[in-house]
Amino acid sequence: MEESTYTYEESLKAVGLGRFHVLLLVLCGWAVSSDAVEVLSVSFLLPSATCDLDLSSIDKGWLNAIVFVGMMVGGYVWGILADRSGRKTILSWSLLVNGVGGLASSVAQDFWLFLLMRFVSGVGVGGSIPVIFTYFTEFQPLSRRGAMISALATFWMGGNIIAAGLAWLIIPYSDLGYFSSSFTYNSWRIFIAACTVPCLTSSFFFVFMPESPKFLLKEGKNPQAISVLHGIHRSNRILRSTLDLFQPAQRTVTCIMMVVNFAIAFGYYGLFMWFPEIFHRIDQNGGTMCNPGVEIQNASLHSNASLHSNASLYSNASLHGNATHTYVFTGKEGSTNVTSDKNCDLPSNIVFLEGFLTAISNLPGQVLSILLIDRVGRKILLALSMVISGLSVFFLWFVKEYWQNVLMSCTFSAISTIGWTALDVLQSELFPTHLRSSSFGFQTVIMRIGAILGNLIFGLLVDVHCAIPMITVAVLMSLGGLLSLKLPNTKGIDIH
Repeated sequence: MEESTYTYEESLKAVGLGRFHVLLLVLCGWAVSSDAVEVLSVSFLLPSATCDLDLSSIDKGWLNAIVFVGMMVGGYVWGILADRSGRKTILSWSLLVNGVGGLASSVAQDFWLFLLMRFVSGVGVGGSIPVIFTYFTEFQPLSRRGAMISALATFWMGGNIIAAGLAWLIIPYSDLGYFSSSFTYNSWRIFIAACTVPCLTSSFFFVFMPESPKFLLKEGKNPQAISVLHGIHRSNRILRSTLDLFQPAQRTVTCIMMVVNFAIAFGYYGLFMWFPEIFHRIDQNGGTMCNPGVEIQNASLHSNASLHSNASLYSNASLHGNATHTYVFTGKEGSTNVTSDKNCDLPSNIVFLEGFLTAISNLPGQVLSILLIDRVGRKILLALSMVISGLSVFFLWFVKEYWQNVLMSCTFSAISTIGWTALDVLQSELFPTHLRSSSFGFQTVIMRIGAILGNLIFGLLVDVHCAIPMITVAVLMSLGGLLSLKLPNTKGIDIH
């Protein structure tokens, strides 16, 4: 088989831009930010360190300048080493020197030692800045090189913001730190230590990054360079597959499936995960799913003044681990019983029976889906399931009898199961082979977001008014079901 020959630029173009380049931008950008933090941090500590280090104006000038002296030396030395020993290794070491110098300066008690450690830190900064840009540039294809390098340069501004923010959050609090007659570690020293976090973490993460393929080719290590490019290509294909889901051919189906997945997960998990808690409240207090008992009951007014001449307060003792307290206010005006809503009693057997019945109701729904999926069709079954499930949730907060609660909960569970099955089938059939797994994984992320928000919003609103999350679930599931009718029909279609 005849082998093809590519230039390095052609190889970068074939590799393309993708997930690897996003990761590379973030990591190199974090390193650029760390350099900005180190350079600018001294300006924020000068007012606070004046007395501790007995600084004159000349001393402050040296403190501001010494980092640039270190950068001048470090830029030259590290640059030569990076061309001889590799970009990644030198980059990691220069960031480590930056961090170690910064940490050492935070504990230095004398001005001369503090100045020396700031010089060491500057040496590290001087190496990392040129090497970062060299390393980053050698991964960029010609068509996007300018934009990507410009994006990297903007991270210097981020470092400025980080330094200013840390100074604002730490330095003014003079009581922070450790103080003794021989050693002081106060707020501005803590600030200096905090400023080393970006460079130290960057140094660590660069250990796991590949060497520049361009440098490997220069050193004659062609197999290693090709291996790195293959790895980048594999990594980029993941993001590229996700982007392909939003190309014109797949965009409409992808967006509809996002809404459907979000809606069904928000509704099903947002409600189903709360069933045991709701059943417990009903079992303890009576009432309905959205009105479990009455928290505050006002007794009728009494005109009999002989009950108590003065108002008094009683509190019943906690019984059987129950944290519910009843406070009885009595007096000439009457009495009021106030019961808190926190209950620490273990749920009764009936609560778990209700949960069991709701869970086992999935079985008939699953059987129905198997029988109907190829007869009725996927999207029709999905739409009917989501709309009927939404309606069952809507009527949940109307029912008043115990058996009605259980019946509607089981109905919701059984009908929702049919929708989940139809959704799985549709998800497997709607996308072409090269995008099938990527689309499934992407939609799973959307589904998890829906489940998370469903539970959080239900917990936020259930005690405000139970009807609000119920109606939200009902509307979302119904709209998602109706929207699914816009999906292509995959019944009887050869997807291969």
